[in-house]
Amino acid sequence: MMNLEEFKRIVEIFFLIYAICVFVAYFCLAIISAKELLKNINEAKITNYNALLSSPFASKVSVLAPAYNESRTIVENIKALLGLYYPSFEIIVINDGSKDDTLGKTIKAFDLEKVPYVIDYKIPCQEIQGIYKSRKKAYNNLTVIDKINGGKADALNSGINISKGEYFIAIDVDSIIDPHALKKLIKPFFEETERKVIAVGGVIQIANSCKFEDGQLVEVDVPDKFLPRCQVIEYNRSFLMGRMAWSRLDGLLLISGALGLFDIEVVIACGGYYTKTVGEDMELVVRMRRYMSNKGEKYKVIYISDPLCWTEAPSSLKVLGSQRNRWTRGTIDTIFRHWHIFFNRKYGFMGMVSHPYWVLFEWLAPIIEVFGIMFFIFIALLGESNWPLFLVMLSFVYFFAITMSTYAILFDQIAYHRYKDKRMVIKLILTSWVEPVLYHPLTVYWAIRGNIDHFIKRKKTWGKMTREGFSKPKE
Repeated sequence: MMNLEEFKRIVEIFFLIYAICVFVAYFCLAIISAKELLKNINEAKITNYNALLSSPFASKVSVLAPAYNESRTIVENIKALLGLYYPSFEIIVINDGSKDDTLGKTIKAFDLEKVPYVIDYKIPCQEIQGIYKSRKKAYNNLTVIDKINGGKADALNSGINISKGEYFIAIDVDSIIDPHALKKLIKPFFEETERKVIAVGGVIQIANSCKFEDGQLVEVDVPDKFLPRCQVIEYNRSFLMGRMAWSRLDGLLLISGALGLFDIEVVIACGGYYTKTVGEDMELVVRMRRYMSNKGEKYKVIYISDPLCWTEAPSSLKVLGSQRNRWTRGTIDTIFRHWHIFFNRKYGFMGMVSHPYWVLFEWLAPIIEVFGIMFFIFIALLGESNWPLFLVMLSFVYFFAITMSTYAILFDQIAYHRYKDKRMVIKLILTSWVEPVLYHPLTVYWAIRGNIDHFIKRKKTWGKMTREGFSKPKE
């Protein structure tokens, strides 16, 4: 029978191997992302977007924006959508049974009236109670749906049912989209000739403390509050060092619900958004990829490096915890709903690398981390702890985290020069030194709570996302 010393040795070897795998994976993704980012930046310099804007053959795009209790930001965000630079697009705002005055504010601001409309329910969704159009010609491409509450996925499905575009872009109405977003997102659909592009995503940036006027970004700043500032660093790591690499490797499983452009024909063929999950954005991308693989068609999911969307990050522990809990539950649900992909060669790189990566390093990482802490405490209480190994691993993990965060911050600044004042960059770098100690433990805790809520409590709700609204320049 195995004694304590042998068990301890096996566990230590396991954690050492796991840590090495994580470090190697992150390092490789960082290198691949850097190369892809530089490639995208160089291509953007020679791209003639004006030719796309002036083309009479530009595909129509439907912009779908679900809204639930978004009265604080709804008008500002619709104004931003109306200012998009693209020759042919429609805006469909879906009021998903809001309990506040989201619909009332929208009707008043854009002079809307209820109009007769024949709805083809290509995808099942909750009953649509009314379709609103503006009396003003300036807003003739704006449509507002008022429907019974069914959640974000159901709201998007209702928008797809009345959309007239060949492609649709799904955004969060609490986010502000860059005016040039559509022409940049649509570009890969026209460029790729060997494979069918089914979805394109773009980089999301944190809007807290930035200044907006009439739905447009006028001044970029670093968030004043600690939690949003940590999320800036986190988003840089995720988008610039994660999804860019997965896009290059053709293994991207997630396009953020805040901004994604999709082939509407493929989405409808897949049955639209799945309404019984809180991770509908990831689940849809994985299901679309499975659909294309099962049909034997060559396809591609692409991520572009341009910061195309600004979203308000949670600034309170309660709201942020609710968000991360939901993200964890959505990830788990998608992973197990599509477990058939796991190490399945039929699905290529997605089956052999992407899906296993999400299982081992996204879902299981916080669980393994907590187990490691508990194991060390247990061994320490027995007086059997290996302090030298523990301190070496702890120091390595800490400085590796700081290095990756600093790399992401500096690479973002070199690529986009968003922060005009060097003190802003220094502020972010200094935050990266305390983020692993103060912020990371919270994300681990929320991830564990998400696992408990998913497997034990069977929680299916979204949780509340209270917004403060966007800042305006001082007069």
